[in-house]
Amino acid sequence: MHKRSVFVAGAVLILILAVLLGSIAWLSHVRGRKTGLVFGEKVAVVEVKGVIADAQPTIENLTEFSKDTSVKAVVVRIESPGGGVSPSQELYQEIGRLASDKPVVVSMGSVAASGGYYIAAAAQKIYANPGTITGSIGVIFQFTNLEELFKKIGFRMEIVKSGAYKDVGNPSRPMTAEERAYLQAMIDNVHQQFVRDVAQGRRMPVEKVREVADGRIFTGEQAKELGLVDELGNLKDAIDAAAKMAAIEGEPKVVYPDKEKRSLLDYLVKRAAEGFTRRVGQYMGLLLLCPLPGGAYPS
Repeated sequence: MHKRSVFVAGAVLILILAVLLGSIAWLSHVRGRKTGLVFGEKVAVVEVKGVIADAQPTIENLTEFSKDTSVKAVVVRIESPGGGVSPSQELYQEIGRLASDKPVVVSMGSVAASGGYYIAAAAQKIYANPGTITGSIGVIFQFTNLEELFKKIGFRMEIVKSGAYKDVGNPSRPMTAEERAYLQAMIDNVHQQFVRDVAQGRRMPVEKVREVADGRIFTGEQAKELGLVDELGNLKDAIDAAAKMAAIEGEPKVVYPDKEKRSLLDYLVKRAAEGFTRRVGQYMGLLLLCPLPGGAYPS
């Protein structure tokens, strides 16, 4: 009788756990989230969208997946025309750091140019669509000269500065030859960093990268011919390649970073699931030591 009670209690616990996990999966589905409780070996997808201005949120996602032992590979999906130099370099460094530990594959969307290509170069493999706009290996400063307009409307700026170059780019006057040379030297230095990092990430000679690093954009097909892209394919192709590189058998389980904003329900469900799973695990460890009716044992 005692054995039968233990068996029934165990069955009820398993049923409750199944219902709870099903509810969590359903909540994740209706909320459009692809995270949640996914068991087994996984491929994580980290998205980089829009102008690259703040690298920190993406770095946090990459760091999280680097520490997750169930995540065997990472795909970085890029939809970006570029952005700031420093955040692009930060992401390049972080992707390279992750790639030294796990397979990292880049999937380019409609555009992955300039800073978008910069960060892609750190991955072990790059996938692009045939019509993806990429490349644009270059650096640019843009200043507006409003001198003639200011004259027409009677507007004048009075500048007090601590040094000759403190008001470089002042829209009320033309740029001097010295200022232009100063800015050109800085641009050239940043451009050299860009070329050097692409060459290092793509394992290409610096001279070969420099040949295409004049700001030109390329289609995915053209980029592949130039060695800037490895394969033509979509996001699924990149995920499959990452799974293969990580030796994941069968259809890879795909996860995305949690959304930054979580509702109270999300938090309570997650904590309840963690606590319940821990309790069931402890109980099942005891249940496996108990013989079931008829002398059968769990396999």
